[in-house]
Amino acid sequence: MPKAKDDPRQRLLDTAARLFYSEGIHTVPVDRLVTEAGVTRSTFYRHFPAKEDLVVAYLRAIDATLRASVADVASRDNAAQGLDDLLELIGSTICADGFRGCHFINAAAEYPDASDEVRKAIAEHRAWFQETATAVADRAGHPDPAHVGRSLVILHDGALSGAQLDDPESVRRTFLRASRAIIRQTTQCP
Repeated sequence: MPKAKDDPRQRLLDTAARLFYSEGIHTVPVDRLVTEAGVTRSTFYRHFPAKEDLVVAYLRAIDATLRASVADVASRDNAAQGLDDLLELIGSTICADGFRGCHFINAAAEYPDASDEVRKAIAEHRAWFQETATAVADRAGHPDPAHVGRSLVILHDGALSGAQLDDPESVRRTFLRASRAIIRQTTQCP
């Protein structure tokens, strides 16, 4: 497998990930991407026919990384511990150096049309996260795993957004407390 410095596509993805996350997607022009990645415009367009194609590839790469991280904790033999480890993983993300919110929520703010390919990639990621949280809650024996899955998506979104606005450690503690309370519930509210 070629190293990132030898692979123009990977250099473009790495550059996009850095710039899109730190500055926003629409504020970063293709000219800057190709310059900072050290590729030509023709190389850019050979790999990504349009900037939106790069945005989708960037989100899918983030999605793949997150899926791998979540798989490590969600597949624990002790499903209840795996569910708690999933919460801790989210909590540690909130407090990570350089945290600027959720890649997917940030991208959704820049791509409001639900029919856009970027939004479809975001929807796929969110559906996967909810399905994963639901499956882990089910394996842990929760009486209403679908409620847990839906609730964790909402709490996750709120925590990732709130950590940009408030003290990240306080948001992390609140997220963990609220999530654990929902997991401990035995009945769903009407």
